[in-house]
Amino acid sequence: MRLDEYMDIERDDRAERRRLAEEKSYGILDHLETFQDRFEETVQGDSLYGGVSPSIFVGRSNYPRVSTGILSPVGHDDDAAAFETSAAWYDEGVSINDVFQRRTSLLNSNQGTKVTNVADSWDGFLGTQREVAIADRPVTVEIGLDDTPDLDFDASAADVATPVGPRARARSADLAENPHVPKLVKKTLEDDDWNAQGAMTYLYRRGFDVYDINTILSAGALGQTEQRRLVPTRWSITAVDDTLGQYLRGQVRHAESVDGVEIYRNEFLGNAFWVILAPGRWEFELVEMKAPGSVWNPDPEAGMYLAADREGYDGRSGYVNETAGAYHASRLGALEHLNDRGRQAKVLVLRHVSDDYWGPVGVWQVREAVRHAFEGEKATAETFGDAVRDVADYLPISLGDLRRKSTMAAGLQANIFDFS
Repeated sequence: MRLDEYMDIERDDRAERRRLAEEKSYGILDHLETFQDRFEETVQGDSLYGGVSPSIFVGRSNYPRVSTGILSPVGHDDDAAAFETSAAWYDEGVSINDVFQRRTSLLNSNQGTKVTNVADSWDGFLGTQREVAIADRPVTVEIGLDDTPDLDFDASAADVATPVGPRARARSADLAENPHVPKLVKKTLEDDDWNAQGAMTYLYRRGFDVYDINTILSAGALGQTEQRRLVPTRWSITAVDDTLGQYLRGQVRHAESVDGVEIYRNEFLGNAFWVILAPGRWEFELVEMKAPGSVWNPDPEAGMYLAADREGYDGRSGYVNETAGAYHASRLGALEHLNDRGRQAKVLVLRHVSDDYWGPVGVWQVREAVRHAFEGEKATAETFGDAVRDVADYLPISLGDLRRKSTMAAGLQANIFDFS
């Protein structure tokens, strides 16, 4: 299928997604204004009784002494699972407003603690938090709060760039039910000689998704005994994506190459993704184009901001400097597709962050957008160069600008018209 035919199909699909998104737009500011009433109805005195917790959060400020918390969706015990970030959010078709509403509805009952020496911490607040993290469904907990939660919701549109819920210092937390812990998770907990990378890969190979694994890792429940520690949530997300990406790269790097050049596209939450697969040995690059007025490039007069990172056949030897967690999330999505096919390829991912992306929802949306890009129809091209040239017609930058930023695109033969 030619790219122009493929784009006609994509336009129809995007129009339908926009229509559905508009129907689901509630207005985040209206939500913030009504949240406090619901909170006051739920909290009795200085304690929150019988809250259902689907997840945990570990902060990174003041590392190695961090804030570690149990998250409870206030007033939503019956559908608490819907407030935990997961792949289901993509299937549900959430909007940015939806994500902000869910995150600002989560009470973070927290304590400060050192990240080390947590291998045997199964009592008290930390033990309850760990039980929540390893359970396969939301757990009812009783949390005693030391003070009134911080409810700073006098917000304007400019104040919701980083949505967080109310926080409160917790003096205690106890389980109100016995959590159900999968047998495979128990196995990783009981094996004190298993390093964290091996345990993560073991769970992934047996059907656990990255969302489950990064929560368990964050709670300090994976790794050799002396190495078990709390991992800040943001770090654990990238660590899991990177570890599983390295595992999958090892699975595909000796496989046969894809036969031809394939072009995929997906759009989600104001982000458009192009994924080009080409015959050859494994190679990967992510190029991000961040529009002026978008969340990571807020100045409307700034011009398009470009970022890129790449790796060759043997992977990376250093830190991902420009694209951070989005690199590992998009790479994982591409590698999962190749592993399912038993193939390897040169992979170029182009991400256009439009000004519709007005608030950060997390790298999960990058991971899921790339994962789902491979569904349905695809376009083809004769060569990798043809694919890049064809896709460039739909990008917010010229082919010349792309070549100056992208190592993979830079090797294409250029002509004077590419730099217009």
